[in-house]
Amino acid sequence: MNFQFSEEQQLIAASARDFAEQHIRPHIMDWDESQHFPREVLHKAGEMGFMGIFIPEEYGGSGLGYHEYVAIIEEISKVDPSVGLSIAAHNSLCTGHIFYFGNESQKQKYLPKLAAGEWIGAWGLTEHNTGSDAGGMNTTAVKDGDYYVLNGSKNFITHGKSGDVAVVIARTGEKGDSHGMSAFIIERGTPGFSGGKKENKLGMRASETAELIFDNCRIHKDNLIGQEGEGFVQSLKLLDGGRISIGALSLGIAKGAYEASLKYSKERVQFGKPISSFQGISFKLSDMATEIAASELLVHKAAAMKNNGEKVTSTGAMAKMYASEACVRIATEAIQIHGGYGYIKEFPVEKFYRDSKLCTIGEGTTEIQKLVIARNILK
Repeated sequence: MNFQFSEEQQLIAASARDFAEQHIRPHIMDWDESQHFPREVLHKAGEMGFMGIFIPEEYGGSGLGYHEYVAIIEEISKVDPSVGLSIAAHNSLCTGHIFYFGNESQKQKYLPKLAAGEWIGAWGLTEHNTGSDAGGMNTTAVKDGDYYVLNGSKNFITHGKSGDVAVVIARTGEKGDSHGMSAFIIERGTPGFSGGKKENKLGMRASETAELIFDNCRIHKDNLIGQEGEGFVQSLKLLDGGRISIGALSLGIAKGAYEASLKYSKERVQFGKPISSFQGISFKLSDMATEIAASELLVHKAAAMKNNGEKVTSTGAMAKMYASEACVRIATEAIQIHGGYGYIKEFPVEKFYRDSKLCTIGEGTTEIQKLVIARNILK
């Protein structure tokens, strides 16, 4: 592996860093306290090319690779992980699903608006009673001539209320049949399609999480992605790559918490000297730095494999699992290093602490990642 970023990659990372400092940092706590979803910032991100990162230029995207994708998500998440989460979900799930599995007509219609940030994307798989067990979903799509009639609901959906277009997986066959589910593109404003309850969350509060509700929602067959029955298989393939983005998100949180802790430990004086000079603190910092380095290697290994068109099921799961668990540990230690100040909202580490936990849950829990890895190594 090449461990050096090219000059272009460094410039892309710097542009994401500058974007976050200018457009996100001044508003972090206001957005967090009010759970404001900063749609306007995602539009600006689209102008920067951050909403269609790996989408080819012919569809209005940036045409970049996964190393650049990781760098952009990481830099934004070092400032505000909730904005990093929204950009990651938009890119890897809704936009990615249409790009990887949609037909040419669907790509031409939807990708330019999504890549420009003109439209915000949502992606619906999870339901109230089917989290990890997505195959047991209850939302149905019943064929009626040239249309499918959708009934049911999805929950924990990023941009569930504010998204302009959603890719939704619904059951078209028997429950539990991996080939009994299909994927549909549904535009906001379609009769019978609405956003439901917005969740009041522990962390990632500026990233909107809400229900999608379908009440006799009629979708034309032209909005079916691929063939009927392919939706769940498409989703599993999509999540393989999507886990790289959660690894990048985790990496950003870990680095943000570590850098804040390193700075604080050099400035905070106790017993006449900076607390960084005490072994108890310096060992925490050394552990944090090592876990970040290991996470970075795993995430970029998965990114390199994705760029090369290799199967990333196992490596992506490893990267996501390790980086997400590491970022929780690092955020926890960041609070400890800050002591009482770590518990105060004026310091950034309490927010990293709250935001970090989602990374071990979203796009497949740690336990599901272990299951994926075990299945692959035991084949």
